[in-house]
Amino acid sequence: MYAKIQITGDLEVKTGMHIGGSSAFAAIGAVDSSVIKDVRTNLPMIPGSSLKGKMRSLLAKEFNERVVSPDDDDIRLTRLFGSAKKGSVKPSRIQISDMIMVNDQELREKGLQSMTEVKFENSINRATAVATPRQIERVVRGSIFELDIIYEVENIEELLEDMETIGEGMKLLQYDYLGGSGSRGYGKVGFSHLYADVVIGDIEESVMEKCNEILQNAVEN
Repeated sequence: MYAKIQITGDLEVKTGMHIGGSSAFAAIGAVDSSVIKDVRTNLPMIPGSSLKGKMRSLLAKEFNERVVSPDDDDIRLTRLFGSAKKGSVKPSRIQISDMIMVNDQELREKGLQSMTEVKFENSINRATAVATPRQIERVVRGSIFELDIIYEVENIEELLEDMETIGEGMKLLQYDYLGGSGSRGYGKVGFSHLYADVVIGDIEESVMEKCNEILQNAVEN
């Protein structure tokens, strides 16, 4: 059968998040590491590739018995995220769209003038005790990004297991971080209002109810 399921929801930034943009043309006195922004609105964005890559790397730690290349990941991962392995090429079953911040007006009404903040960091040379200061731009906590994932149904018998894998990836991410400097407290995120809906094709309502139950249980527990 052929069908497509759209998974929507909210991704909320719980602690300042840094996903780097280009600093190639930074002016003197500008931040050393800026966040990636949408060129049309200048609002922070999360590339779909960042979310997809992080989910896959976390799932690989859980499902793989040893460290391997992505093309040799567990079958549940190569089936969902794809593989370029010679003789066994598999297309990805999920597409994750870039996400633009959506609650900027709400945050402005609460008194914020900017949707990002600058955090000063220091790296200290242990041998010389010389500090190297730098300025890191972060997306402010409370920022919300709308999730948009398209899952292509290739095998109805594998649908629920794939949904479990997606849900597990989101759960793992909620206990990890998105972007850089997670060990310093950056990038804690949470998912909410997840909903899976058939947008192309026809899938039994009972199956879709189970899909939504799987996603909800994954992020709420």
